Amino acid sequence: MAQELCLANAQLVLPDRIARGRVTLHGETIAEVEETAAVPAGALDCGGDYLIPGLVELHTDNLERHIQPRPGVDWPVAPAILAHDGELAATGITTVFDALRVGSVLFGKGRHERYARGTASELLRLRDRGILKISHFLHLRAEVCSNTLTEEMEEFGPADRVGLVSLMDHTPGQRQFRDVTTFANYLRGKRSMTDAEIDTHFRKLKDLRARFGDRHEAMAVKEAARYGAVLASHDDTTAEHVARSSDHGIRLAEFPTTVEAAEACRDKGIAIMMGAPNIIRGGSHSGNVSAMELAGMDLLDIVSSDYVPAALLLSAFRLGAFWDDLPRAIRTVSEAPARATGLTDRGRIEPGQRADLVRVHETDRSPVVMGSWSRGRRIA
Repeated sequence: MAQELCLANAQLVLPDRIARGRVTLHGETIAEVEETAAVPAGALDCGGDYLIPGLVELHTDNLERHIQPRPGVDWPVAPAILAHDGELAATGITTVFDALRVGSVLFGKGRHERYARGTASELLRLRDRGILKISHFLHLRAEVCSNTLTEEMEEFGPADRVGLVSLMDHTPGQRQFRDVTTFANYLRGKRSMTDAEIDTHFRKLKDLRARFGDRHEAMAVKEAARYGAVLASHDDTTAEHVARSSDHGIRLAEFPTTVEAAEACRDKGIAIMMGAPNIIRGGSHSGNVSAMELAGMDLLDIVSSDYVPAALLLSAFRLGAFWDDLPRAIRTVSEAPARATGLTDRGRIEPGQRADLVRVHETDRSPVVMGSWSRGRRIA
């Protein structure tokens, strides 16, 4: 028999307003939403806390961080996945598109080893066993400037739950790393590379881009279609970049780096996603456009935690205060990312939707997760 749970005396963050009310869950689904202050017998009294849809995360490097907690330190994959899954559940994320790099660089200190296929297989195995707390899809970050992209993407297929493929190009001197000094500082800090090693690395990356870049990009577009995945651009910087994305059929832009690119995305009907750490820090750590600047220009649709899972909820409340519209802000981390990736069964508090919910208490102008439910099951 499906269990029933009532969450009452909550501030329900609905798509267009906030209302005092209660939500009744029947098994894995929201059965009823009522605007009332009454607390029925047996209900969980939320004490006036917010009740929001479960957060939907499209681009997070957090799994990679657990797999390699420090440079050169490899962690067992299954425990890393479980730790990642538990961390996201605790921060209110109930659906995640786990970002895995495909396309390896096979030279020098800047080398990247292949890991995506093995990690994905273990993730799917744990999911099939019912061990994971939240809903996991794959997000393949297709590195066009690499040695092995074609072989790695061929290892995946429609059965792998690849929901998103993003076209990544980290060639020095363009997109995220237009400023090569920023890229060099990153490599010095993360890879302990010398100036000579960085110069050699940059030359080889540019050579890879010249030899394989266009071919890899076209191949990745075709592979995304074969998987049935949504295709995204990454770090668009110019209107020309956005026009190329549009020609590929892309309708989701991850982290455009300039106002020019964001405005071009809006003109092309491409959803704009920015990073929560950019919002929290008040600017990009790479010197790119501020997410809050785009928010003020109505050029922000979706927020991703990027590399700090806890930042997703906090950024939504920061945006809610900035816009004076919490429902709008919550949509950027729930309904908007769900719909951008074709998920229509989650992201809103309404009957028939998945019972993915988060109870949030606000203290000192910061949100605190007091409880999370995925498909009606308490996970945090």
